[in-house]
Amino acid sequence: MMSSKMPWSSAAIALASVIGMALAGTLIWLCAAVLLLWLGSIWLARPAPVMIHRRIDDGSVSRQAMIKLVEPFGVPVLMLDGQRIAAANAAAREALGPHVVGQDARVALRHPDAVRLLNAPEGRALVTGLTGPRSIWQVSRVPIDERFSLIELVNRTAEADISRSHTDFVANASHELRTPLSSIIGYIETLADPDAKVDEATTVKFHATVLREARRLQSLVEDLMSLSRIEAEKHEAPKERLDLGQLAATIVGEVGPADTESRVVLEGPDGPLPVLGDRQQLDQVMRNLIDNALKYGDQKAVVTVTLSRDRDTAVLKVRDRGEGIHPDHIPYLTRRFYRTDPGRSRAAGGTGLGLAIVKHIVERHRGKFDIASTLGDGTTATVTLGIAAPAPGDTATAGQAA
Repeated sequence: MMSSKMPWSSAAIALASVIGMALAGTLIWLCAAVLLLWLGSIWLARPAPVMIHRRIDDGSVSRQAMIKLVEPFGVPVLMLDGQRIAAANAAAREALGPHVVGQDARVALRHPDAVRLLNAPEGRALVTGLTGPRSIWQVSRVPIDERFSLIELVNRTAEADISRSHTDFVANASHELRTPLSSIIGYIETLADPDAKVDEATTVKFHATVLREARRLQSLVEDLMSLSRIEAEKHEAPKERLDLGQLAATIVGEVGPADTESRVVLEGPDGPLPVLGDRQQLDQVMRNLIDNALKYGDQKAVVTVTLSRDRDTAVLKVRDRGEGIHPDHIPYLTRRFYRTDPGRSRAAGGTGLGLAIVKHIVERHRGKFDIASTLGDGTTATVTLGIAAPAPGDTATAGQAA
């Protein structure tokens, strides 16, 4: 509704003044001109129309407009009316819950830095624990006017996890590299000391230790470089066509020293297992799994390598008959440098990176890697890869697939 009042009192005064001029003998046309000018100036000087809005108690019209404003954003965005959350887009409702609409923003964000941000004109803050105990969100506030403002939430949890992972990796790698280096330096310094008076038998023993630690250091560096190459290629799926069964037969015939070759037995497959893969990396997967089974399984028991086909997948299983692994360790076995028994692993020459390398290679091949173990009954590592589509003119493979 619009209100526009005409100043009638001023118009009456103007009319009376003109009548007085006419009675005083002023020309009629001049009186009429003065009256018109006076009334025109009064009209121009009238107050501007005032828009009177009917108060909408539920605020439904304003809220719908706000929702349309913030809904298209891909990140969580809140529209604040003062300190109260007037609207939240879909991403914000998913992250914080639909109940936050209408809630006090200080209660919804629950963090001292966020509360300080809400009391400031604008700015940003890092809020921990907003959606989970370890979640980290960057909260930014942008004012629209004296009443409304926008709150943008950016999830920084993944970045923090990656940074933490890199820090842990560098710390663990430094520790693993320092251990053999310290051993090598210590023995070499002893042998180089003219006052040490080391006898020949001790010298031979020291040389053997230095050689063993140097080889361990070499293996560790090679595994680190291998892991780095695999991670660099993880987004590029391999395209080489190869037969997994033939590759396994070759490796089983070569793996291990002469006295352990008979401990590795290959079972299957029934027919070719064509896959698209990187031959060198799949060779590394099989050798790492067989090597682990030989090192940590029962030294007198057979290690079984089984290849089979399950519809459109090729399944590789490596089973040992060792003492098994406690269930608490299973989820962490593919972590870099994770060991269930550090002393035994180092004594066996392990770097702690073998299963991490296997996991990354299998992920690059778009496959699945699983470890199952029963205490007292051994461990089975399973790799599942997709069967490659038949090559043009490959009737044997097409018949096998059918």
